[in-house]
Parts: sequence; structure tokens; C-alpha cells
Amino acid sequence: MAITLKARLDEAVRIAGEAGRIITQARAEQRFDRRMKQGIELVTDVDVAVDTFISEELARCFPGEARLSEELSPEQATGLEEALWVVDPIDGTVNFAQGLRHVAVSIAWLERGVGKVGVVHAPFLDETFTAVEGGGAFCNGCAIAPSGADALATTLVGTGFPYDRSARKTLMPRLEAILTHCQDIRRNGAAALDICDIACGRLDAYVETVSPWDFAAGWVIAREAGATVGRLVDVPPGFSEDLYPQQLLITAPGVFDEMKALLVSV
Repeated sequence: MAITLKARLDEAVRIAGEAGRIITQARAEQRFDRRMKQGIELVTDVDVAVDTFISEELARCFPGEARLSEELSPEQATGLEEALWVVDPIDGTVNFAQGLRHVAVSIAWLERGVGKVGVVHAPFLDETFTAVEGGGAFCNGCAIAPSGADALATTLVGTGFPYDRSARKTLMPRLEAILTHCQDIRRNGAAALDICDIACGRLDAYVETVSPWDFAAGWVIAREAGATVGRLVDVPPGFSEDLYPQQLLITAPGVFDEMKALLVSV
């Protein structure tokens, strides 16, 4: 018998909650080591431990289904598998290590490249965002929706910056355009939570290039909440629309077209 989306959601929520407890306990006890991945990106042994825990739980509950995760299997899936779990064990690793609160466990499930389940759990904020295809989006069980923003002048924009400093220079014209035409910019350091903030109306727009595990769950949540999800570039043939990570643009419905026009013009 086929596994229902609700059953998948329930297990993902449980697993994310248990992962969150591992994260909060590790920080409370300050029992983790740090190292730089590829010389530029911080990773802790808690990232690996949480990824391992989530991977083992998914394998136990959903044997045989593919997994794409940041620390254990970053290149072992195409995004178009019949069933695929996409996991970020700690979104906001720098925040975690520095004692900041914008930290999340992100778990998504895709069927043939289409996001069907999304869970983003923020253990230090005590918030869990959830969505399943066709079922709306929720935060701690309460329905959420994007803001009614309808003009760039009142649009609060979330974004982030690449770890590679040499890649940051190309972002400057877009940052200038946002600061010139929009209300302001926020940079919280956790893409999954930025996207969920679009879903519940705390932010009005989000733009960034990230990795698939950073946004897969948030993308489902934002779309189900009623936000407009898209990109500043076209998705190449053969890639999943819900997993291609380049130049994401996620906004309140009333500002997507104007925001996209502004950003592609610079």
C-alpha cells in the first residue's frame, strides 16, 4: 500500500524534532568541533551527527528511497528519482556555532522531481513549519500566508551571501538596486527560515543562489502558503523545477513581477 503524504509528513516532523533536540543539547553542552569545508564553509561534527541520525531514520522508515543531504550524500541524487528525501541537518551552521537563534533542520520529500512534503524545524525559535502538496502551509499547526505587499517601496527583502568572497562582488549591483528601490534588506543566515518567513509574511521577498538542501523544504512550504516561487533564470532541461538552486526568487504574490524586473535589469 502506498505511503500517504500525511504519513511522510508526520515522520519528517518527528525526525526533525528529534534532530532539533540533538542540536540544542550539543550547543548547551558546547561539545562540538569545528572545521572548514573546502577551505571556506564551516562545518561541525554536530552537522555530521545530525545528518547521520536523519539518514538512518529515513532509511528505517522509508527503505530504498534515495537521499540527498549536505554532509553525507551531497552528490548521490539527480532530483528526478521516483522518491527522494532532501535534507539539511543544520541550516545556519555559522549561527549554530556562534550562539545565534536562526538555525533549522530542513527535510523535504520529492516525487519524480516535484516537492510534495516540506518540514523546517527551528529548535531555538520553537517553530516548526510544515506543508504537503495541496494542503496549505502551517507554523506550529496554525495556517500561514504571505504578506499583502504590492509595491517595491514597502518590500522587505531577505538574502544571503556566498562563502566564496570572490563571488560576492557580482552581487553588489543587485544589492544596490534593492536598497534603492525597496524598504530594506535582512540577512539572517539560514535560507530555509528566510523562505519560511516569506511564507508567513515576515519578509516580502527573498533572492539568493543556494544549494538544493537549503531551499527544498522551504520551497514547498512557501508555495503551499500562497507565495510566488520562481527564479531570475530559466531551469535547464533535465533539472527538477523544485530542486534547481540558482538565483531563487520567492515573494509575496503582489511583488514578484516587479521584483524580478528590477533584479534582471542589473
